[in-house]
Amino acid sequence: MQFKHPELLYFLFLLVIPILVHLFQLRKFKTEYFTNVKFLKELAIQTRKSSKLKKYLLLAARLLLLAFMIIAFAQPFFKAKDSKNATNELYIVLDNSFSMQAKGQKGELLKRAVQDLLEHTPENANFSLITCSDNYWNTDIKSIQKELQNLKYSASPFQLDNLLAKIKAHKSAFNKDIVVITDAVGLKPNQVKKAKDDENLYFILPKAEKTDNISIDSVFVNQTLDKFYEIGVKLNAYGDGFKDIPIALYNKNKLIAKTLLNFEAKTKTVNFTIPKEDFHGYVAISDNSLDYDNTYYFSVSKPQKSNVISIGESEKSSFLSKIYTASEFNYSNFSLQSLDYNLLDKQDAIILNELKDIPQALQTTLKSFVEKGGNLIVIPNTESSLTNINTFLSNFGGIQFKSLGTSEKTITKINFSHPLFSSVFEKKVENFQYPNTKTSFEISNSAPMVLGYSDQTSFLSAIQNGISSVYVFAAPINKANSNFQNSPIIVPTFYNMGQNAQKAGITALIIDENKPFIVSTQLGKDEIVTVKNDKESFIPVQQILNSKVKLTFNNNPKEAGNFSICNNNQSLENISFNYNRTESNLSNINTNSVSNYKEISNVDSIFDTLKANRADNQLWKWFVILALLFVILEVLIQKFVK
Repeated sequence: MQFKHPELLYFLFLLVIPILVHLFQLRKFKTEYFTNVKFLKELAIQTRKSSKLKKYLLLAARLLLLAFMIIAFAQPFFKAKDSKNATNELYIVLDNSFSMQAKGQKGELLKRAVQDLLEHTPENANFSLITCSDNYWNTDIKSIQKELQNLKYSASPFQLDNLLAKIKAHKSAFNKDIVVITDAVGLKPNQVKKAKDDENLYFILPKAEKTDNISIDSVFVNQTLDKFYEIGVKLNAYGDGFKDIPIALYNKNKLIAKTLLNFEAKTKTVNFTIPKEDFHGYVAISDNSLDYDNTYYFSVSKPQKSNVISIGESEKSSFLSKIYTASEFNYSNFSLQSLDYNLLDKQDAIILNELKDIPQALQTTLKSFVEKGGNLIVIPNTESSLTNINTFLSNFGGIQFKSLGTSEKTITKINFSHPLFSSVFEKKVENFQYPNTKTSFEISNSAPMVLGYSDQTSFLSAIQNGISSVYVFAAPINKANSNFQNSPIIVPTFYNMGQNAQKAGITALIIDENKPFIVSTQLGKDEIVTVKNDKESFIPVQQILNSKVKLTFNNNPKEAGNFSICNNNQSLENISFNYNRTESNLSNINTNSVSNYKEISNVDSIFDTLKANRADNQLWKWFVILALLFVILEVLIQKFVK
């Protein structure tokens, strides 16, 4: 037991006073004799014994009364178990990602957590609230009541390590108590490892009653026909027993097609056919679980011809004219000597076909071309200068040529997951007519392999920067060195390398992935590009690239949907945004990651738990009560003890 004011205990010496008073009473007894002496003597003895007992009882009562009063003023207490953290600041991390749309026993997990915070947080409690989308520092529950009631789900997935980093970066002279409210969907062990230094980390883990869910994963062009696109809608099922799920296709909110689907496997692809016209809509399903992943917005532009130039000898480039046909491409070939550099900026793809040397002026122009969103294809020459080509490739990173090998190699590996072949193969092909090369360069390569040799080295590599790609072959593909031109795989390879994805594909960006987008437009001095729809409008980060504008969206828009890119209210291009699907698998709960930390059952227990561990056990009230009891006891002794 400890005392707040131990110096008051010196007043316990005052207990001597009642002792002295009781020991040195000045009153004397006078002897009186009566006729019935025997009876009166016996009565006198009894009275003196009773009086002596009463005096001792009163003395004890008064001593204890005085002692308890002195001790009460000294304010005794038992020190708290966790008193060193009594001054800690409280931080509440609230998961408002889309997985918190799942329903628990009392409704949606996020809405229930918000309601519990509003009901059970003391009005005088100071804390900071951090969510996936907003931060409220050093506040109280009344100040943020309206914000909590209007809190929306965040397009950013729940990343605990990032939120903890925000808290650690918040300067404070005190230690921190961190309470994390999350369903732990997608929570990775490495996110919690960074929090091991935080000894006062608590978790509240609300649980969903139902984890079954269907998600629309993506939409892609499955097949290009003469006048139609066959688009594929990929769906993922998490759980079992999904039957007669309605799926509908809309163009500008107008219903185009509708059907029912059943899931025989975890993944299913549904095909729709749409005209080769501008399409600005979405595909939607209806299930009884999460809502956010039931709609996928996408835009398809009316097909435009892609512009492709090859630079090299016309004889070696003749095969390209058979791939880049006039119906889909504006293709032309130039020798290095006859090349007009002014044409390069207008192209979608440029092929360097076995150039012995790449002039410095061309290197500079091509570097700028790639930065503006153009695709570059490099086919080496056996007589290429390694210094020259490596200096050029160093502008893009990842690939360097080494010595020329003269051994024949067979091309046997296809990277089916690469975007170049995403819609080419219906299934993986294990046995096909393998092409070969007689001579090839050894390559130091950190870029992804697209096509590979049987010895696991790369034949075709790709360097991607988000808006364009640089494709590099390890060997010349002329007929004297390779039979690659006779292989069926050459057509989809060069066809897709020459395509501008924005001209001939589906535009559907993911919010918060920050993937840049190129718009072909000429902006004036004070003109800016805006992105808007009926609900939202924002100005993206933009960089003018001659006749193009590079847009970066950061964490915009706030809500998924179909948008238009506009200049002075004139629509330039359609674009669509979707939420990331990382929260769709509700069974992906990793509670083991937080097993080493304290778990609190509900919001109501947060403040009770912290108070119980941090508050000293004050005892002065009990001593005041005891003092009052002895006051009453003294009165009773005076009245009833004779």
